[in-house]
Parts: sequence; structure tokens; C-alpha cells
Amino acid sequence: QVQIVESGGGLVQPGGSLRLSCAVSGGIFTIYTMDWYRQAPGKQRELVATITNDYKSNYLDSVKGRFTISRDNAKNTSYLQMNSLEPEDPAVYYCNAIWTVTGFSYWGQGTQVTVSA
Repeated sequence: QVQIVESGGGLVQPGGSLRLSCAVSGGIFTIYTMDWYRQAPGKQRELVATITNDYKSNYLDSVKGRFTISRDNAKNTSYLQMNSLEPEDPAVYYCNAIWTVTGFSYWGQGTQVTVSA
């Protein structure tokens, strides 16, 4: 049974930084593409960043240059470093592990990010 656990959310001032972590257990981490999504109240869930198992990354336009996705295969963990946080960034951030060969994917429970002065 694959389990996804996110951590690292919290309250930060505008311009501040947070680092989200996504720990994967019960699966073969190296086969997954790792995605970070976010969902703000009243809005659809959107894909923020993705990193493939061969370390190719892609970003939502509004976070390019501010967010960095990474993965540590030795720790079965993906990270989302968020810098220069803006009032538009608050949301529940979700981690998703997807095995692109089959389409199977696994979601975490989400971690709240709040940006406020």
C-alpha cells in the first residue's frame, strides 16, 4: 500500500519561504513522476510543479523562478521549495505520485500554506 505524507506547510509573511516535503512509502519511488498540486478555496486544483523520474521538471507559469521542485530518491522524498511567496499562493498543497506507465497515482492528504502579513 503506497502512502504519501506531506509536511512543511504553515503561515508565512509575503516574500517569505517554505519548503514542503512529500514522503512516499510502500512503493518504488524511483518509478514515479512526482507532482505538486494546490487548491485554493473556491478554485480548481492546479498543477504547480512536476519532476519526472529522470529529473525533468516543469512549472506553472505563475511560480516559475520562485518555486523549485526536487527529489531525493535515497530518501523516497520530493520537495517543493517556495520562495518569494505571494498573496496568490495560499492553498492546500497536495503531493501526487504517478506511475506514468500505468496511470496509477497516489495522493497525500495535503498541507496548508497561508501567506499573510
